[in-house]
Amino acid sequence: MSARSLSGLGPASVRGRITMLVTFIAILLLVPAALAGGQVARTAVSNGIWSSGRRQATLTAEAVRAHTLRNPITPAVAGIDLIQVVAPDRRVLAASSDAGARTPLLGVWPDPQQPERDVQACTPRRRACVRISALRVSSAPGSEVVYAGRAAPGMASTAILDGLFAVQALLLIALATWAAWTVTGRTLAPVQAIRGRLAEINGSDLSARVPEPAGEDEIAQLARTVNATLHRLEGAKAGMEHTLEQQRRFTADASHELRTPLTGLRIQLEEALMHPDEAAPLDVIKEALDDVERLQAIIADLLLLARIGVDTPRGLQPTDLAELVRHELARRVGDSRRIVCELCPDVRVNVLPVQISRLLTNLLDNAQRHAETLVRVEVRRAGRTAELTVTDDGPGIPPADREWVFQRFARLDTARGRDQGGTGLGLAIAREIAHAHHGTLRVGEPAEGGHGARFVLRLPLTT
Repeated sequence: MSARSLSGLGPASVRGRITMLVTFIAILLLVPAALAGGQVARTAVSNGIWSSGRRQATLTAEAVRAHTLRNPITPAVAGIDLIQVVAPDRRVLAASSDAGARTPLLGVWPDPQQPERDVQACTPRRRACVRISALRVSSAPGSEVVYAGRAAPGMASTAILDGLFAVQALLLIALATWAAWTVTGRTLAPVQAIRGRLAEINGSDLSARVPEPAGEDEIAQLARTVNATLHRLEGAKAGMEHTLEQQRRFTADASHELRTPLTGLRIQLEEALMHPDEAAPLDVIKEALDDVERLQAIIADLLLLARIGVDTPRGLQPTDLAELVRHELARRVGDSRRIVCELCPDVRVNVLPVQISRLLTNLLDNAQRHAETLVRVEVRRAGRTAELTVTDDGPGIPPADREWVFQRFARLDTARGRDQGGTGLGLAIAREIAHAHHGTLRVGEPAEGGHGARFVLRLPLTT
């Protein structure tokens, strides 16, 4: 028979199994204890009878030696009612009224070499065992022998004694079973509550929590672990829903942004085919190339966003942020807006230089598109972080839109339209790069008395 089939023979519940185990152990321990207790009690009664008989025999022997013994013999020890003094020729010289004076109570004769040692024996009399102590009066060869004893408890008395031990064992077994059932039930009650609450929780609503019992036992720890898991699942679900919503919105925006240049390109090509005499081939090719370049820029930015969002950049290098900014600014030529720098040296950060250069490029492109005459770039230490700010003197960003501008394909007005050369992904890419480097990028307040937009990047300093 397999272990699985054997386990099916017992109760299905843990409470029933524990109760059955405790009951079995109680039976295994208490039944032998009851049997042993009954035997010990019977032995103690017998030894008590022999001890009392020995005291009575000693007192009677002393009376014989002092010649003060009276016939019939009056018992001196309570309960010892069978007393005889027997001569060597087996004649009864004196006896108690219950012992009789015709025949000796016992056929055992003590050893003359050990006159002080009594002989204990059991002789049947009236269907009962009579416990007799036999003691020589003296060590002389012809010394009399004193028999003293009483009838041992009969079968009825023994049955009562055994019954008491049996009842006691049954009561203790029943008490152990009840205690195991009750304590196990109270202990497992929180588990039932946890199971019931978990059965009510479904995937559409993970805000419910299981009850947490007080204490630090395993069940309390289980409840806290379950609630912590539900909290993480709820957060993961919310994050997934937020991500899915972002993906849906991103897909819709991307579809619109890609559809517009594709539609313009199609219209241009169809008009060129419909009116070949009116269309200038070079102009058509140039306009088509502009739309293709815009499509290429959007696709490249989308791929970059997907690559940045996978995980933390690898190959981080300790980099002087001021040197990186100085190198990037040296590459920018041909713009009418003046760039003013204030770069503190030796501001070192752990970054991927290519991505931070792309972040700076996007911020500078955005600033130069909207600045009137001036763009300011600053690098300095701010506590335990490196701070890079890019400020322009353009129209600025209203406070209500300072988070929205980091959304993908976000534009505040027509001035930030497609004819300005942006894809609508530059600031979104910049923030993703900042987050990937455990930094932040936000729109700050313009300098006192100034106007325009001010973007603030903070990155952890190299430790």
